[in-house]
Amino acid sequence: MELTDTTPANAALHAALADGVETWKPRVQALAREIHAHEEISFEEVRSAEAIAALLAEGSFAVERGTGGLPTAFTASAGSGELTVALCVEYDALPDIGHACGHNLIAGASVAAALALQPYVDELGITLKAIGTPAEEHGGGKVLMLEQGAFDGVGLALMVHPVQDGLTYNPAGTSAQAVGRYKATFTGKAAHAAAAPHQAVNAADAAVLSQVAVGLLRQQIPGDHRIALYVAEAGHVTNIIPDRAVVQFECRAFTLPEYEALLERVRRCFEGAALATGTTLAIEATEPLYEPLLQDDALAAHWTAAMDAFGKDTSPSAGLSGGSTDMGNISQVIPSLHPWLSIPGANVPIHSHAFAALADTSEAYGVMFEAATALAWTVAAAASTPTERERFTKAAYRRRTLTQEGTS
Repeated sequence: MELTDTTPANAALHAALADGVETWKPRVQALAREIHAHEEISFEEVRSAEAIAALLAEGSFAVERGTGGLPTAFTASAGSGELTVALCVEYDALPDIGHACGHNLIAGASVAAALALQPYVDELGITLKAIGTPAEEHGGGKVLMLEQGAFDGVGLALMVHPVQDGLTYNPAGTSAQAVGRYKATFTGKAAHAAAAPHQAVNAADAAVLSQVAVGLLRQQIPGDHRIALYVAEAGHVTNIIPDRAVVQFECRAFTLPEYEALLERVRRCFEGAALATGTTLAIEATEPLYEPLLQDDALAAHWTAAMDAFGKDTSPSAGLSGGSTDMGNISQVIPSLHPWLSIPGANVPIHSHAFAALADTSEAYGVMFEAATALAWTVAAAASTPTERERFTKAAYRRRTLTQEGTS
């Protein structure tokens, strides 16, 4: 018998899943605290990945380490149902600032949900995968894993993300921006800064001019576009005019066409700086492109109903929000859910030292476990609603191969 949201059996299953989260609560909270305490940046999350994989193995998941050729990725699987569900697990920290994006909470919520669901995978008729996805902050771990087949066969993918206090728990209509990151290298000619400055071609001047040009451009771009940059290199001593300058930059917009248009305008800022100073310019991508985030309406509705049960604010969202995630690339090809988790009392911005501290508080762990329960309920509802189950099963991701594209 297939369950629906109104059957007594469904209520019993919801209670059982909530009990499962409660059962694993001490172990998962210890895991989340351990991840927070050991700040491992992108592609270096050795300790965190192993600790998560070990706990999932203890919870009767079959664990594959090194998924997609990434040493700190993993896939923990349970069940053999036709519908494959992925819970994405993030655990990388930010350089110099630690877990200021709360990835310890992301990991804890997905792991607790997976452990609670594991005993019911056969009842729900699902194959459940907790997929460890490194390098979300920088490096695009999910993009690389998607390309390498880690998400093949997945019909729906879910995770949560912590944010400041005061945001609605209703993810409908929210998104995240596409982002591309690049390195602009100016090459000039070195000379003694006092004896022969007229014989130099100053690469540092080109870096300064590019910053000024981008700064002036900001007035003429839409309010929901973003440009950020910093000078990574522009000389080393005062008595040598630098022949090399490096500017790291990124562009963000909510659609790919808008992103491409913005990138072209920013490129011209760098090209103009090179022309003005007589330097040469090379621009190269430093990370995979993160695509815009799409929220699946049905999954968003199930999540919102779950958060209603916890008494959260589920009023309609004001619309698009900022920031970017490589979950966007997953959502472009697999029905996905990436709701926002509002930490009580967190009145500071993410990616700050203050938010990193708040991500390791009792209030943060409290909403983490509510989110874990809501994720489990969302999976159960999606798997138990016949029309949705059919849609998600048909949506199972299959990579396009060269043969399928008609090329050799």
